[in-house]
Parts: sequence; C-alpha cells; structure tokens
Amino acid sequence: MIGLVPRAATTSDPFNAIAEPRRRDILDYLARCERPVGDIVAALGLAQPSVSKHLRVLRDVGLVDLRRDGRRIFYRTNAQALRPLHEWTRRFERYWRNQLTRIKERAEEAK
Repeated sequence: MIGLVPRAATTSDPFNAIAEPRRRDILDYLARCERPVGDIVAALGLAQPSVSKHLRVLRDVGLVDLRRDGRRIFYRTNAQALRPLHEWTRRFERYWRNQLTRIKERAEEAK
C-alpha cells in the first residue's frame, strides 16, 4: 500500500487555498483592481462572512494583500505570490496545445 502523505493546511499552501472555487472567483474578481469586501460580496453573490473567511485564507497564504483607507479595507491580488502557481500550470500548456492541434487536424480531415 502506498503511504499517505499528509495534505498541507489550506492556510499554509497556496495550491490548497485555490482548490476552493469561491476563492478562485475572488482572485479572478480582484485581478482587475483592488476592491472592498462589500464589492466582492455584491459581485459574487456570496454572504459577507463567507467572503471574509475566504479572504482571510487567501491573505494567510499571501495571495491577497490589503490596504486600509480610514475605516475601509481594500483587497488586491499579490501577483508575485501568484507566480509559482502560474509557473506550475504553465508546464501543461504544451499538453493542451498538442491536444487542440490534434482536434483541429481531425476536424480538418473530416471535412
């Protein structure tokens, strides 16, 4: 039997943190510009406590930064922290490019 490797905590591993689809939605929304929690809640249709919880996880792993302006808090993505995720997924670009090329070739042959 293969030994089980314990999974890293969601709050310490960016890959585990983005495994949650709502966190990816938040990152996608914040990619355009920084936003306060209320804007994220309204745009994504999530409850405020849920958004705050997800932002906390994303902050803990460094994928999101915050800026205070008086009593308001603005969140933004940390592009530098996203780099390792991008580099890892980029490894698979060749695979998808090859798959799409094959699909195109088969479609053209079927004509």
